[in-house]
Amino acid sequence: MLVGGVGGARFLLGLKAALGLGEHGTAAHDITAVVNTGDDIWLHGVRICPDLDTCMYTLGGGIDTERGWGRAGETWVVKAELARYGADPEWFGLGDLDLATHLVRTRMLQVGYPLSAVTAALCDRWRPGVRLLPATDDRCETHVVVADEQGRRSMHFQEWWIRHRAQLPAIEFVPVGADTAEPAAGVLDAIAEADAVLLAPSNPVVSIGSVLAVPGIRPALRNASARVIGLSPIVGGRAVRGMADACLAAIGVPCEAGAVAAHYGARRAGGILDGWLLHTGDQATVPGIEVRAIPLLMTDVAATAAMARAALELALPQ
Repeated sequence: MLVGGVGGARFLLGLKAALGLGEHGTAAHDITAVVNTGDDIWLHGVRICPDLDTCMYTLGGGIDTERGWGRAGETWVVKAELARYGADPEWFGLGDLDLATHLVRTRMLQVGYPLSAVTAALCDRWRPGVRLLPATDDRCETHVVVADEQGRRSMHFQEWWIRHRAQLPAIEFVPVGADTAEPAAGVLDAIAEADAVLLAPSNPVVSIGSVLAVPGIRPALRNASARVIGLSPIVGGRAVRGMADACLAAIGVPCEAGAVAAHYGARRAGGILDGWLLHTGDQATVPGIEVRAIPLLMTDVAATAAMARAALELALPQ
């Protein structure tokens, strides 16, 4: 699976349920999740990987289920003390429990371990039952070019997303470092060896799109022996969660399920998709892509598992 953020993490829970995977997986099935690293950022001297951590905490049972991100039972003593010092940036809060993860990650990165090895070590503590791979071990951060009264300027995606709530008009999303980045160890093999490849209902621009920005991943999908199936993050012309509508508008793609499928493109026409699931009631015809309509609201694990089974049925036709 290619995943990012809260939607991707919740879909992974449903996929595990659909395949009957427990804490440690089973001999019959396994899942590899190639996770967006475009949101990753250095703040307060630590390396923060929001999407990897959201997947790890969600699958490991440590997520704050109401927010969908961060640790359950979190406290904010360090954040409050940083504020008393006037330490920037005040707009990005680090929870005390979450900070421990960032400290371990930073220490390992600074002594030379690649992010993929660091992630595997962190997962030893959480036992997600899914192999979590960063899309790349290299720097490939999503930056946003905006235009406002201050003129045209660029900022890290996190600043645009969290500090400005995606309200600054975005002109372009730039994967800084993509020109020299490579897929993390295991990513290309996972795609080549998969029985099915799924694109989670994550933000198509700054989650799945940021994974696809890593050189080598898009060609690997085009050459995969497995069918590539995507699930729409757009229901009834609206983003299910987050601000995908603002991201799509910035790249000139309508906030419609069919438009997102056309943005990914049909594999036989140089794109990456063989199939596309959209929500019941939505309609789309995309040349070269098999489209099916099913309920796509992840109201609980059972509903999400039904989505995952439908995606696997489309990926593995009898």
